[in-house]
Amino acid sequence: MLKNVLITGGAGYVGNVLVPRLLAAGYNVLVYDIFYFGQGILPAHPNLRIVEGDVRDTAKLAGCMTGIDAVLHLACIANDPSFDLDPALSKSINFDCFEPMVVAAKAAGVRRFVYCSSSSVYGVSEQPNVTEEHPLVPLTDYNKYKGMCEPLLFRHQAPGFTCVTIRPATVCGYSPRTRLDLSVNILTNHAVNNGKITVFGGEQMRPNLHIQDMVTAYETLLEAPDEKIAGEIFNCGYQNLKIREIAEIAKQVVETEFPDRAPITIVTTPSDDLRSYHINSDKITRVLGYRPRHTVEDAVRDLCQAFKAGKLPDSLTDDRYFNVRTMKAQQVA
Repeated sequence: MLKNVLITGGAGYVGNVLVPRLLAAGYNVLVYDIFYFGQGILPAHPNLRIVEGDVRDTAKLAGCMTGIDAVLHLACIANDPSFDLDPALSKSINFDCFEPMVVAAKAAGVRRFVYCSSSSVYGVSEQPNVTEEHPLVPLTDYNKYKGMCEPLLFRHQAPGFTCVTIRPATVCGYSPRTRLDLSVNILTNHAVNNGKITVFGGEQMRPNLHIQDMVTAYETLLEAPDEKIAGEIFNCGYQNLKIREIAEIAKQVVETEFPDRAPITIVTTPSDDLRSYHINSDKITRVLGYRPRHTVEDAVRDLCQAFKAGKLPDSLTDDRYFNVRTMKAQQVA
């Protein structure tokens, strides 16, 4: 078993669900995070160590890798608007420091490196099923640099150092550090708190993945035999839906969960966001037996329960739910 796991960006949206899951499964976890969004949410646990650090500080990160069996690299400037705030900064975090980090992990004796890429690397595709072999046609710098890290990782694949890339769909659902700047979560927030959903475009196809299934995918990549994942890329998504279809789901679930808010209206406006792709995730099921179990409806329902429980206060105005707003407020440098 790969017992000791280092997670870069482990205090983020996915990390706040992933870390408790791994601790419950018996892993020792080291979270390495710069804590732009705070660090008070992760649980106190004897097998959890938290280090505040910048992934660009390769020496400090390397010092944390002694005795580590596996690295899950989640840290990045996530989403296009955040990346575009300061492209040079974003490139330095998402790309420039990546290969030095991989080299440091290998030198420290880490046995497995899992890179969280993105299914957005495909950009726009008319293919009915975009598999891992599909050419990368990124529309933005965020997508481009996510994709450019992949071959840098595989350059270091070797016996005893297993390298694998996962390209997740857009994650959705509740986390102790919920993001409300992702498609399903955005539409749910507005349905609950505005009584109105604004859809930009609507015909764009997007793959979706419940946060609990995202975490299960990471667990699967920690448990899989080396020979099944070494040098491999895996798409990871569940429901491929048009934005307008996601809006309809949000409307229906929220009207059921909050009958007093009905009827919720959907307004459609033009959009210059052209990203549209339909990913095929058969490979991760075929090779690793992984199957997502949670739907977009489940994600909307989970968020509704969080709103009812008062877990997402000031959800339209608080910067902490929105990456780009948080970065602007902190003038990240």
